[in-house]
Amino acid sequence: MRKIKRVKVLGWRWRRNELRRHSDAVEAWIVLGAWAFATAGGAVAGVAGAQTVAAAQARDEAERRPATAVLLDPVPRGARDVAIGVDYNRVKAKVRWTDAQGTIRTATAGVKAGTDVGSTVPVWADGHGHLTGEPVSPAKATARTVVAGMGVGLTGGLFVLAGGRLIRLRVERRATEQWGEEWEQTGARWGRRAG
Repeated sequence: MRKIKRVKVLGWRWRRNELRRHSDAVEAWIVLGAWAFATAGGAVAGVAGAQTVAAAQARDEAERRPATAVLLDPVPRGARDVAIGVDYNRVKAKVRWTDAQGTIRTATAGVKAGTDVGSTVPVWADGHGHLTGEPVSPAKATARTVVAGMGVGLTGGLFVLAGGRLIRLRVERRATEQWGEEWEQTGARWGRRAG
């Protein structure tokens, strides 16, 4: 027995054909529109998302100020996680510093293991006087911006494609319902002729 080979014809939904239904052309336009809008909309959303993340990072970086704090608690020489065999060189400890407004503040910060009580340690504070982490490097900031932009763009594009698929399924369902109605009418006429 020979196997039948299916041949895919590109653009068949737009070609003139007696078997082509109106819904076939509508589906083709929906698919084309969804892909075009997903591509363009995803790119625009990605760029907008990247710009938003970059602006937020720039604001965050602008608010951070280096400060010098004094270590108040004794810090152990080192810590080791026996379960995974990792040595930690930074430990949380209580420190005191003076913020930009001259207010003396106390908080917990990550300090180098083995630092003596009373030693000065570098810390970073935001505009409100709260301790924050050290600013990220420009390379990491760029990487975060690119990843966020790609994520937003892909998510936006997939959302548009999913919407296009739902619309296409609705058109397909309606075409099937119309085909069923036409078949019932045709079947009824055949029944009269045969009887």
